[in-house]
Amino acid sequence: MNMSLASSTKIFPTALILENQDMHDFNKEIQQYLEDYPETQFIDICLHDLNGHLRGKRIEVNALHQLQKGCYFPLSIYAMSLDGQVVEESGLGKYIGEPDRLCMPVLGSLKPCADQPTQHAQLLLTMKSDDGSDCVIEPRNILKRILLTLHQMHYFPMMAGEIEFYLSKNIQDAPFSPQPDPLSTQCFDVDTPHNFQTVIQQIELEAKRQDINLTGIVAESASGQFELNIQHSDNILKLCDDIMSIKRMIRQIAMQHGLKASFMAKPNMAKAGSGMHFHMSIRNQWQDNLFKIDQLKNPNPIMQNVIAGLLDLMPASMAILAPNINAFRRFQLGNHVPLEANWGFNNRNVAIRIPCSDQDNQRLEYRVAGADVNPYLCVATILTGVLHGLHAALDLPQSIQQVKVINSQHFLPSNQLEALQLFEKHAVFKQYFGSDFIQLWCACKKFEYQSVINKITNAELEWGI
Repeated sequence: MNMSLASSTKIFPTALILENQDMHDFNKEIQQYLEDYPETQFIDICLHDLNGHLRGKRIEVNALHQLQKGCYFPLSIYAMSLDGQVVEESGLGKYIGEPDRLCMPVLGSLKPCADQPTQHAQLLLTMKSDDGSDCVIEPRNILKRILLTLHQMHYFPMMAGEIEFYLSKNIQDAPFSPQPDPLSTQCFDVDTPHNFQTVIQQIELEAKRQDINLTGIVAESASGQFELNIQHSDNILKLCDDIMSIKRMIRQIAMQHGLKASFMAKPNMAKAGSGMHFHMSIRNQWQDNLFKIDQLKNPNPIMQNVIAGLLDLMPASMAILAPNINAFRRFQLGNHVPLEANWGFNNRNVAIRIPCSDQDNQRLEYRVAGADVNPYLCVATILTGVLHGLHAALDLPQSIQQVKVINSQHFLPSNQLEALQLFEKHAVFKQYFGSDFIQLWCACKKFEYQSVINKITNAELEWGI
């Protein structure tokens, strides 16, 4: 991935300025959109819940202008479980009457929908609190707040995303057959089967419609698995918006071709899991890359501090990065998945990898999260680690190439409850995510965990006990 930097002119965090402009800009956005897509009939207006699922409704095009004053959705959208239930243990459900909150359009998010793009549009919303401020439990707003903190310190993250996913006729593969699979793929296979190639070409087309800058789509190690790369950017909120949009787009396009797209971290125990990796560098206000390495290829002091902060928070971070029981199934030996809080150069087994690069484009790759992660919360977790490393006096552990002692490993939690326990009481996450969000997240995730654990599996029934 090319992480080239622009000239050394002074920059400002435009992503945050745009959202505070007068909403009359929204009318201009509508006017331009309808000139480009005059046949538009419907618009999906949406929020993303804790798990990244779309929650919203479809409106007719003649109601679009009315959204400049906002609309209302229940606060309990942010207390929904993976199966769409409002988790009453969150305290946001029936007990308080499921109150509504004002939701405003996110400027720049009015885009064609991959399902009938000439007639069907989509628009992202953001929720407000009663006093008009940003809703503190909305994942996008948590990321926005953490970004503002970094920008005020004159640190400007630049990030790129990599998303792995499966395309198949069925998410669960059929039993083994000696006959060749007409939809099988190989690692880095350029000539993929026609069904897959058609889907990939349509993804590229619809991404351009939605102003999502893809840098590549590659066949991954497992048959039917692909990795999609999104261009690096300093507009971190848009990057996460784009990830949410691209996941919906892939599902819609796959369905049109009789296929299913899966972003589960581990959809099949016999195959590689799917991750969501982020490449990151940090620039100052003059666009200098603060992650340059020295002639001996050692991280500079700022990069050392950042890596140390990320590693120190990583065990508790697993509550966000592996957000369900299935996500922990991905962490197995032999699949380039980190099992420890560690780092190294040019090594895909570590949690934080420093890829091959020249001085100006030096960066780190954060490899822990699964494809099922909420990207707003994932990036907020990474940037919290950055702030922690910049503020705390932490020693950087040895790289994996330097480690000699076998018992020096710093293993990550192996189950969801252990990770939630670490996250729930962590002072750094309370500072940056807020106690209200942490309480909400843990209540919803414990509910989801119990809803799965309390089900009897077919394997148990077949024990013959």
